[in-house]
Amino acid sequence: MSQESKKILLHGWHREHAVRMEDFGGYDMPLWYETGPKKEHLAVLTDAGLFDTSHMALLTIKGENALELIQNTFSKDLALCIGPKKLPLGPGRCAYGVFADEHGHVIDDSLVYNVAEQDYMLVVNAGMGPVIAGHLANQAASLGLSGVEITDYTDKLSKFDVQGPASLKIMCSVLADPDAVFDFMPYFSFKGHFDPASKHSKAVQLKDGTPILLSRTGYTGEFGFEIFLSPEFGHKVWDLLMEAGKEFNLCVCGLAARDSLRMGAVLPLSHQDIGHWVFKNNPWPFALPYGDDGGFTKSFLGDAAISQAPDDEFTYPFVGKDVRKVVAGKGSQAFDGEGGEIGTVLTCATDMGIGLVEGTIYSVASPDKPEGFSPRGLACGFVKVSKKLTPGDVITVKDARRSLPVTIVEDIRPARTARRKLDAML
Repeated sequence: MSQESKKILLHGWHREHAVRMEDFGGYDMPLWYETGPKKEHLAVLTDAGLFDTSHMALLTIKGENALELIQNTFSKDLALCIGPKKLPLGPGRCAYGVFADEHGHVIDDSLVYNVAEQDYMLVVNAGMGPVIAGHLANQAASLGLSGVEITDYTDKLSKFDVQGPASLKIMCSVLADPDAVFDFMPYFSFKGHFDPASKHSKAVQLKDGTPILLSRTGYTGEFGFEIFLSPEFGHKVWDLLMEAGKEFNLCVCGLAARDSLRMGAVLPLSHQDIGHWVFKNNPWPFALPYGDDGGFTKSFLGDAAISQAPDDEFTYPFVGKDVRKVVAGKGSQAFDGEGGEIGTVLTCATDMGIGLVEGTIYSVASPDKPEGFSPRGLACGFVKVSKKLTPGDVITVKDARRSLPVTIVEDIRPARTARRKLDAML
């Protein structure tokens, strides 16, 4: 651990149980435990995994101009973002998007939660709390929006994620009133509050009365929840979840499994898969406010740069033929079918829950998987290239050690469960 690395609340527990720790986003974080990253990854697909994600940053934005500030800085149109009918982001719902600069480059991606009228919560990446708070304060001043209160909760909260098909059963076993909590809780919704003094804190409590904010979101592509709570309750809630999870084969998971799971779910890592280039021509157009006419439904910082950018950069997901990977980032290269260099590799990970059978990708959780299917895993990732490609195109990715053929795809891990209805998970 570098001297500069921060420690999350349960750092001591992780140091005692983790096989490997490493700096991530300025925090000394567990990469994997004795179970190993493969078993941790598979546990989330078949049973459940518990992640300590307290390194993530959280902000609140309140005041008479809170919504106007977010609408002017956040890429998603909060007036038209819920469901096929494009309803407004009402209380208890959240939306994914990015904060961009005037060049259309991503400062960070975020989930925006509508707690109540003119009361919002933002979850951003590790170390980005002060950056986004400062950015929003500057934009509020530039737009003449007074009366906006921005509070940075960086290092002032605990956050745990319970992910996987058994996560609902685990949460039902620890909640004081699970029937009320889960009476209606669609994907990308939340209930309760992390602040015991909030009027919303009574909406979701554990059996011992501990208030939590429970969100039906996650970074794995699988059914699950994110739990926000005051750090004074962190140790006992972690222990409570671990004890409740024993019956359901709950596995404590580190950042390695989190990374491989999110890659198989085609989810970006901020500052690696999205960053200091125009947020366009990538697998995440749903983060932008496209209307039925193909234009944007609102104005926001960076919109002109994004909409007017030339089509000379493209980000695509890819899948390899086996578990072999290349090192992503500086020094990596991508070549087209004719051998011409066209770009770089942004991410390369191994989804250990999938495999190829006669050209089709199956997951260990696929209901139609062939008899006797046992996934060996497939390398997968993102490339950023200067040439428009089509799903099915075979390109080559290369680092200093090896050169591998990979296939451009639209999606990677099939049979993901994140959007399933609650009654299907009991």
